[in-house]
Amino acid sequence: MRTHLRTAILGGAAVAVVGALTAVTFNASAAETTARPRPVITSAAPSASASTAPVGINPPAGLRKIGTYKVVKGTQTYTCAAGSFAGASVPEAQLVGTGGWIHHFKGPSWQSARDSSLVTATKVAEKPKTGTIAELLLQVNSHTGTGILSRAAYIQRLNTSGGAAPAGECTDGSTTAVAYNATYVFWG
Repeated sequence: MRTHLRTAILGGAAVAVVGALTAVTFNASAAETTARPRPVITSAAPSASASTAPVGINPPAGLRKIGTYKVVKGTQTYTCAAGSFAGASVPEAQLVGTGGWIHHFKGPSWQSARDSSLVTATKVAEKPKTGTIAELLLQVNSHTGTGILSRAAYIQRLNTSGGAAPAGECTDGSTTAVAYNATYVFWG
């Protein structure tokens, strides 16, 4: 089998095409990499949508996607209680996506860096995943300000990796932060 390699310049980015389209890589300049991550798009990973999300954590029918955001840097912090980190965690993450940067923090809360709109939400459904934090459907219960998040009614946490509570014993009151990745989809 013979593989063909073609390189093209699209909008200043070098794109390599090998045989059938399997991957597109954006090569950012040094200035661009400090402002945002270098996205890699692959055909193997479906985009997050109500139709591709795990059953049970889809938002109600009739809602429209407001935006999709990827965790660039995130942790789930656990506090030891009764000798275990098995309890609830507190998120701290920076997300980037269709509406710019979003800060995700205790509450759980999400705040747009672009327009300061803020939402808090409550978990309404969960899909456990072995070895990582669960995928979730959250219902927005408060809005502050106007902007990109002011229309949000539901949030999905999809494609999770990492962030699971550490196993083993711990000293009550101690905390540990565990890195995680996920995709957040906002619906309104």
